[in-house]
Amino acid sequence: MASTSTQIDLSHHLSIEARARKPNPMKAIARLARRKPNMVSLANGDPHSSLYPIRRISYQVASVAEKDPVGTWRRAGPAARSQTIASDRVLPVKSAMQYTNGAGLVETQRAITELTEFYHKPHDHVCTLTIGNGDGVTKCFRLLGSPGDHFLADEFSFSSLTNAALPQGIKWVPVKIDDGGLIPEELERLMENWDDRRGPRPHVLYTVPCGQNPSGSTLTMERRRQIYELAQRFDIMIIEDDPYYFLQYTSQSSTQALTPSFLSMDVDGRVMRVDSLSKVVAPGTRLGWITSNSLFHEHLISLTDSSTQHAHAFGQIFLAELLGPDGWGVTGFDAWVRSLRDEYQRRRDFFLDLFAREVGVTGLASAGPCEAGMFIWARIHVERHARYQKVRSVTGARTNCKELMEEVFERCVEAGLLVMPASVFMLETDAKYADAQDPIDDRLNYFRLTFAGTEEAMEDGLAILGQTLVEFFADAKTEQN
Repeated sequence: MASTSTQIDLSHHLSIEARARKPNPMKAIARLARRKPNMVSLANGDPHSSLYPIRRISYQVASVAEKDPVGTWRRAGPAARSQTIASDRVLPVKSAMQYTNGAGLVETQRAITELTEFYHKPHDHVCTLTIGNGDGVTKCFRLLGSPGDHFLADEFSFSSLTNAALPQGIKWVPVKIDDGGLIPEELERLMENWDDRRGPRPHVLYTVPCGQNPSGSTLTMERRRQIYELAQRFDIMIIEDDPYYFLQYTSQSSTQALTPSFLSMDVDGRVMRVDSLSKVVAPGTRLGWITSNSLFHEHLISLTDSSTQHAHAFGQIFLAELLGPDGWGVTGFDAWVRSLRDEYQRRRDFFLDLFAREVGVTGLASAGPCEAGMFIWARIHVERHARYQKVRSVTGARTNCKELMEEVFERCVEAGLLVMPASVFMLETDAKYADAQDPIDDRLNYFRLTFAGTEEAMEDGLAILGQTLVEFFADAKTEQN
């Protein structure tokens, strides 16, 4: 990849575990086979390819020759134009199904590198294959986090991943967000006023910059610059978890450029970017990649070789062939994700129109458009509830927002609707250092709602939500009377 950076030594960010881990010695010996052509090996217990019960794998995928490949594929169903890619041109079964190292098969790694170069043009970074987004993020946590370390993240974050860091002894420090995502001034305030009695100052920021989960916010280019400059100033590593990067919405044509990533502006080597195929191909592919500087790449290989092993061959064959000369190629992939973006934007707009008619009209909830991703962050106006209470104390404003939201969530479930309450995304932190003037418990009046499903699900779900809110607020008035 492009080599115009001034990368610095960031080895001090490595965790105790990463420093202690030794490379897999058998993998190192296996790599010696590359020294000579036709090397005879009696070293590894590699099953011979003649014993694989698989000779060839083929995949039938959508054609990207259409103007709107996603729309055509969805509407035409089985009659839609397709193309077949097979394990012949780039990555035959014979070599793909064998053991390899943690970085992934060379052919797949090359394809991912080309894709990353196309979108981000990173400086001196290397791609490491993973078995999906969760695997990639948690490996970054293990590589950088030691017991007692503090990591920064959005105050509302995807708890399935932030919880994964807790058993490592990592402590989370929430950074306030608004409609535009993480607030740089809040990050600066936290770092400048860090109390050393709390422990080591945070050295890692975990963030979802596009379609932040759960709020749906997307960082502007200006905020990204500010955050990266703060990362340089305070020596912070950035884990850029970006599964919704390709689902950025715009009021203009889908040919509009995507917002530049943290990776694209990283000249120090302090960004570890995590990508995934889950949102643009299918969740079950369980294939992704981390783009990092070469130091962290080598440590990721060591971690993978000693834990999950390399990503599965079925996915690696698929990806190498999909991006190869007989598949979509990078330009075809780009055509697919742009069409996919248009489809999700259509669903988002359909959802918001429904929300306005079924929920917004009640005056009891409101929602704005997300700029990326699959979620709407709907605000429930609990302050209008007859039992809403607000008191002043020496610790700051306190309300019964949390309790009321628990009640309305239960009402939704009873009515046959599942939503995600803000409380499940709340980043837990030491109560001693929580914001007493603006406690997060008083800001839990949100539901995360998705428009990724069918139009029927949206219609039924929002009708239930609107009716449930009307009944919940009306019951409170009846109780008071």
